[in-house]
Amino acid sequence: MLVAAAVCPHPPLLVPELAGAAAGELDDLRAACASAVSALRDAEPDVIVVVGGADRAGAYGADAAGTLAPWGVDVRTGEGEPVLPLSLSIGRWLLERTNLAAAEFHAIPFDATSQNCAALGGRLADLAGRVAMLVMADGSARLTEKSPGFLDPRARPLNEAAVKALARGEVLEFDPAEAAELWFAGRAALEVLAGTGGSLNGEVLYDDAPYGVGYFAVRWTE
Repeated sequence: MLVAAAVCPHPPLLVPELAGAAAGELDDLRAACASAVSALRDAEPDVIVVVGGADRAGAYGADAAGTLAPWGVDVRTGEGEPVLPLSLSIGRWLLERTNLAAAEFHAIPFDATSQNCAALGGRLADLAGRVAMLVMADGSARLTEKSPGFLDPRARPLNEAAVKALARGEVLEFDPAEAAELWFAGRAALEVLAGTGGSLNGEVLYDDAPYGVGYFAVRWTE
């Protein structure tokens, strides 16, 4: 059963070594993510699981490692051969900063069906009596003219609705096709969270789009 959740974005620039001189621009986001992740520890879970979007599905154990070398600097999380995709590598990095460890890491395809997302969420919620989940999810990348996907006027209302739902301890009912058009990369990971069936209290700790991409940090607690 889900007893706590944290939702955080996964831009490589969240890691100061990759941001360089611009690292200070995301200090508030890093602090908010740390606070959200701390809620997982405070819930005293039996297990922590990390879920994030990727190009293909994958399930990884507690020892799985990641690297940010493809994004410019070989910052590593875990030991051994790096196998984690970006979202899960950032997730592991966030946990390590808070002295936490995950039992499992799960990559959900960005284009996964809502049914498959919900099924994974249900399975993860049944892993133990008290499950905490770190969900790695970016919002829309079409919020401004400087966004990676350029501006789409539909993007901001979708992004705002998704954040408002998380603040209520809920997940927005996405139209997967619309989410894909609006480059809402975290849709599948958030639908995994919805599939856990958890009934928790939400609190938004950060909500901004410093690089034209929706980044939000949220915690769900009992």
